[in-house]
Amino acid sequence: MKKALICFVMLGLAGCATIMGDKTQVVGIKSTPDAALIKITDEKGSQVFDGKTPTTVTLQKGDGSYFGGKTYHVSITKEGYKTASITLNSKVNGWYVGNIVFGGLIGWLIVDPFTGAMYNLKPENIDTQLQSQGLSGSADEHGLHIVLLEDVPSPIRHRLERIN
Repeated sequence: MKKALICFVMLGLAGCATIMGDKTQVVGIKSTPDAALIKITDEKGSQVFDGKTPTTVTLQKGDGSYFGGKTYHVSITKEGYKTASITLNSKVNGWYVGNIVFGGLIGWLIVDPFTGAMYNLKPENIDTQLQSQGLSGSADEHGLHIVLLEDVPSPIRHRLERIN
């Protein structure tokens, strides 16, 4: 009987999202082309990650305050390409609603709001196509430029020379 009471109390102290979720979330980040630089800052402007694509990063879903979901700003840069900026926002997950049935008011109002387990970061994965900044220099300059065909502006494609 005592063991059953302890189990009941433990379930009452845990929120459903805390039981089924986690305080952190793994976010996959890819770019085309790859090997782009990634910089992630949080809502306070603090840098939390610095690396290259492709990668995965583990991010906190809550900031430790009451109902404090995290927001992240992801900047993906590569020389010759425009910078891509993506915002990751915390959204309430479906398990948090389950607190009414399984976790009760303690899970609903205390445990999950403080742990951040009630949130999911959206988007869950980032896969971005970086946009070319175009060719450097003018089309009249002589020299060798190696670029992807889709990055060459249509008006100057007739000037391309096959080298193989």
